[in-house]
Amino acid sequence: MPAATRDAFADALVREGDDERIVVLTGDLRDSTRTEKFLERYPDRFIDVGIAEKNMLGIAAGLALSGKVPWACSFSAFVTGRLEVVRVSVAYQEANVRIVGTHSGIGVGEDGYSQMACEDIAAVRALPNVAIVNPGDPVSTERATEYLVDHRGPAFLRLTRQKVDDVHDADFAFEFGKAVQVRDGSDVAILATGATVPEAMKAAETVDGDGISARVLDVHTVKPLDEGAILQAARDCGAVVTVEDHSVHGGLGGAVAEVLATRDGNAPLRVLGVRGFGESGTSEELYAKHGIDAGGIARSTTEFLNSR
Repeated sequence: MPAATRDAFADALVREGDDERIVVLTGDLRDSTRTEKFLERYPDRFIDVGIAEKNMLGIAAGLALSGKVPWACSFSAFVTGRLEVVRVSVAYQEANVRIVGTHSGIGVGEDGYSQMACEDIAAVRALPNVAIVNPGDPVSTERATEYLVDHRGPAFLRLTRQKVDDVHDADFAFEFGKAVQVRDGSDVAILATGATVPEAMKAAETVDGDGISARVLDVHTVKPLDEGAILQAARDCGAVVTVEDHSVHGGLGGAVAEVLATRDGNAPLRVLGVRGFGESGTSEELYAKHGIDAGGIARSTTEFLNSR
């Protein structure tokens, strides 16, 4: 059933909440991040720091260094926008903090660019030791949240405001750092992350009608990247398309380009994502404008293969 991944995260975190190590923090956004659900169940392990994400990250780092597993939750634009604190207090200290960024990408919709995180993956990916998990549907979000309770080291969990369609079955097993092939194909590999995974699946069905066999990979872990799966897909299909609700610079597309350029991945690449800044509009309108909805992915994939 379609749901925002922020809702799936909140439900999973409440189920894991009996673990006394878990502490949840938010910056006056308990409703928007859905962390109010945790507050209702475990009020003694919930901290609302107010509109002060820098302080929230510093407190979370201190809690982590004292043995807790803190989840610092805010809009992704706000929490990753405090990169100097993430860099020094969390990453450099190797603090076991879960940075949770909701309202990612242009999928935020009408709230406009000031609320949209279109550069967050690029910023966090530059830090040496922070994992990045960007699940594409509610089920994978729940499994990723469960996994992150016991993960060791800093991690960034990127979530949606808008509802996304289901891709995985209820028995889906999340494997950290392992991309998941959700559709087989032989002409092109579409590598998608986050909310664009369901769109990539629909696009693959569309191009199939034009005689193009498209493999689809759900790259839920952007860092560490599953280089083996990417290189295998490039070898098998001979062409690669990446798609993400994020800037075309420094996100999944950039990471895949690095792999193909440095690991003998002899396949042409097209990167789909956000060019320029976001703006106000429905998530559907913005996905269509930037070509990361099913129709846009299908058109770009067809044009890409025809141009070869």
